[in-house]
Amino acid sequence: MWRIWLIFDPRRALVALFAFLFVLALVIHFILLSTDTFNWLDGPNSAQGMANAAAAAPAAP
Repeated sequence: MWRIWLIFDPRRALVALFAFLFVLALVIHFILLSTDTFNWLDGPNSAQGMANAAAAAPAAP
């Protein structure tokens, strides 16, 4: 394993890894924000969110 760090500069590799993970996290969060189910900013008060909540709620006896 130590031979890998002889090929790659550890500082550049870790900076590249953290930059990639940060961009990946941003992409995942923006994808979730674009959905009606997982949009935590608008919440269930949006029109589609209320329709989904009403459809998912069981009928009261």
